[in-house]
Amino acid sequence: MHKIFGNKENVNYIDREGAYLIPIHDNQVGVIQTSKGYFLLGGGLENGESHNACIERECFEEAGYVVCIKEKVCSAETYGHYPILGYFHPIQTYYVGEILKKVSVPVEVDHKFLWVDYDAIKGKMFVEMQNWALEKCFEYVRRK
Repeated sequence: MHKIFGNKENVNYIDREGAYLIPIHDNQVGVIQTSKGYFLLGGGLENGESHNACIERECFEEAGYVVCIKEKVCSAETYGHYPILGYFHPIQTYYVGEILKKVSVPVEVDHKFLWVDYDAIKGKMFVEMQNWALEKCFEYVRRK
């Protein structure tokens, strides 16, 4: 399942592929909280990096955790214009998985890992397509 957000204009966009983990336990989801708001664990792929390697690196940097990546659930992309970045086109792929163990303090000190009830976080992610992905992952987990 894939969804496109925003309208593509006839301009050059900065493409950024990313991979994200959505850990779900009972009715809670693991998210990152920053001063901007809530985000999924993950981020942009570095040169030659696989989705799994990106998720493992980002989970370590953002939260200090080792994780288990399971199934790919969905993907999304958005076209937008941002004051600092200009025309930006993130392409994100979302996986369900588990948090295994804490092995370090986060490298990114402004990131706080939280377990949050799905009903409390639903619709409150900073990035619109991550709200959609969170909903799709919960639907996927409930079907299994």
